[in-house]
Amino acid sequence: MKRITIMTATLLLSGALATTAIAGEPLRIERKDAQSATVVRDDTAPASFWLSRDTVLDDGDTLIVRDSKAQRVAVKLPASERSYVIVRRGNEAPQVVAERLLPLEKGSNFRDLGGYTTKDGRTVRWGKAFRSGAMPLLTDADYALLEQLRLGAVVDLRSLEEREVAPDLLDDRTGALFLSNDYSMKPLFAKMEAGSGENTYQGIEELLVPQLRAIFNRLLADDGAVVYHCSAGQDRTGIATALIYEVLGVDRETILKDYHLSTGFRRPSVEMPPVDPADYPGNPMVKYYAASQAKPGGAKAEPLYTPSGQSHLAQFFTYIDSRYGGTESYLKQKLGLSDVDLEALRTKMLS
Repeated sequence: MKRITIMTATLLLSGALATTAIAGEPLRIERKDAQSATVVRDDTAPASFWLSRDTVLDDGDTLIVRDSKAQRVAVKLPASERSYVIVRRGNEAPQVVAERLLPLEKGSNFRDLGGYTTKDGRTVRWGKAFRSGAMPLLTDADYALLEQLRLGAVVDLRSLEEREVAPDLLDDRTGALFLSNDYSMKPLFAKMEAGSGENTYQGIEELLVPQLRAIFNRLLADDGAVVYHCSAGQDRTGIATALIYEVLGVDRETILKDYHLSTGFRRPSVEMPPVDPADYPGNPMVKYYAASQAKPGGAKAEPLYTPSGQSHLAQFFTYIDSRYGGTESYLKQKLGLSDVDLEALRTKMLS
């Protein structure tokens, strides 16, 4: 009973955080409790709603309501099942919506990239790519939910020191391909300690080239869904997500708002298992997390702004534009992607 109570409280909190509408997100789902949710839309045109286990409307789907003008439609949506709601207005092409933040018992910032509209009117497909924080404490119920995502690859953006303490198990449990690249956090920590807190992402686009290439290659392969993550799911993962959205054509205002959702979606208490620094001599991440966990109230997610009040990601975009001539140019120069690759990515990731 205690576990169920904790889970329900977490789901209610997640639902409350997810109510913030973002421009470019015409449909969204707000979770009410472990069994139900609400579909929210911007318009009032008569529309029919179906519940589906995939993103294709077919005879196996369950009709929720027909020709409704309501902007808020209640739906039975068990947290243990990855389901989609398909909305159709008259003879128009169906639209799909799902929960952005997955209702995991002990997950942090695990969300679907789908649902945002692009500048040319297309929509990022649901169920193709997921982002997350570290996942060392996932429960059996969490793994059961994640197994429904049909994962093809897990790309770990973390350093050697982070992976030593909290190795991934998601690939073992789902059979997904695991991809990572070895590097140390020590130079990054030294840079952060010596810096002013401004332009902290500069250079990460060089450091993470192998991992970013892996993400884009797996998305292009289209062999199952791709999940990529770091420890908090906000900085390295936020950069990777921004690059994906940018090349797909999502506007920067939407990308920035999505990036800042991490502050509310993170659960730092489940991003790292309890550790004793004495067991990991010389590991800077262990010292960092031990210090964070020792603070009154435990580790907390800090807003993603610089000391001068600027968004870290906004500064990164300015840097990418100045140094590489924009995101597409960076992807071509550093990741080796071609115009053909980028167009293929849009074909696979957009509807």
